[in-house]
Amino acid sequence: MPKELSKDAILRLLKTKSSMKQDVYDRTLEIFKLLKTVSKDLASELGKEASKADKRITVQYTDKGEFEVELKVAGDTLFFHMHTNVFEFERNHLIRKSGYVKEDEYRSYCGQISIYNFLSDSFKYNRVNDMGYLIGRIFINREKHYFVEGKKQLGFLYSDFSKSILDKDSVRNIVEASILYSLEFDLFTPPFDAVRELRVSEILETSLNMKVQTGKRLGFKFKSEPDAGE
Repeated sequence: MPKELSKDAILRLLKTKSSMKQDVYDRTLEIFKLLKTVSKDLASELGKEASKADKRITVQYTDKGEFEVELKVAGDTLFFHMHTNVFEFERNHLIRKSGYVKEDEYRSYCGQISIYNFLSDSFKYNRVNDMGYLIGRIFINREKHYFVEGKKQLGFLYSDFSKSILDKDSVRNIVEASILYSLEFDLFTPPFDAVRELRVSEILETSLNMKVQTGKRLGFKFKSEPDAGE
């Protein structure tokens, strides 16, 4: 390919695709800042109301930096994390088949905000071996259209990518749904055989509390994989 043609092709992609990705990043960051504000306000509201019923219950918001927020709700801690890159979906994904995306293929490029659920005690007691779970992912394009990949409250309510546009109310709904999902899933005891062995070094080196792995074992799966018992 002649040098001038190569240069033209590069410039064309810089002006279109690269510019589009910057737009997606800017919109995602804008929404993440809104999510911070919503989470902070919601934590204050829930904390005041919950403490009236039981002063032992705490709801706490912590800004962990530009791309991460921590929301502690009693025994559960949620982490909202914004990825700094832009993602495209594979060709057979439902998003790529929608008329909205077929009109403009760049509409399928999205930023991503992931939602993780941990046990609050894992951080309180520094149990570094405990497990956290990905419970949902928010995908946002440059026009602020979005969908949420997740389970139950986090999935079926926010699936119309062509019509769903993120605003303050929809962000609050997602945060509230994340809290509900986490609170409704209880901690299950692990199988006996999974915890029956323990090395002497694990007792001698550090607290047993830090070595015995704890997690909700939600069995969270994306896509169409069924959960045991469902």
